[in-house]
Amino acid sequence: MFWWHYPKTQDQCAFTLIELMIALAIGMIVMASVATTFTTQTRAYSAQEQINQMEQNARGALDIMSREIKMAGYKPNGGSVTGVVSYSSTNLTIQADLNADGSVSTSGSDNEQIAYAYDSANKKITRQVGNAAAATLAENISAFTFTYYQTSGTTAATSANNIRRIKISLTAKTEKPDPGYPSNGGYRTVDLSALITPINLGL
Repeated sequence: MFWWHYPKTQDQCAFTLIELMIALAIGMIVMASVATTFTTQTRAYSAQEQINQMEQNARGALDIMSREIKMAGYKPNGGSVTGVVSYSSTNLTIQADLNADGSVSTSGSDNEQIAYAYDSANKKITRQVGNAAAATLAENISAFTFTYYQTSGTTAATSANNIRRIKISLTAKTEKPDPGYPSNGGYRTVDLSALITPINLGL
């Protein structure tokens, strides 16, 4: 007796055109979702980086001005020192005898006479030491003002000799607009202020 052995066949696995189209569509949906998430995260990171830079820029400038204005009128050994040389709502020039030699140096390296000014056209605060050229202290400043007070707390506008306290107010903005921020043309802002009492004024 003869037995015929037929060769075993394996099931042929294959994708139909419809299955391929469905897989392709699902893949595109996943890729689109990943791309959207990546874009959103990138924008959020960029926006947060802009905010951090804005705040560091503004706080750094405010800290420098506050420390230097506190020294206005400092003259441990007497001499000719004018605490507030000139002032306005956007400009302030101060003096301090930091090396205690009885006079004020106008050298660009001694920091004994300092002038701050707001450049509204270029949205920046400048700082000038003595007779040196003015340098940028902070950029992207959309508003900046000095306010001056007498001992009684009332606004001092008659004479530099009456000034006892100085308030700095500024508004900084991000360098670039955030497309996802609908207000203010996309620019985020921060308002900062400091009230300074130079203890040597009036002495």
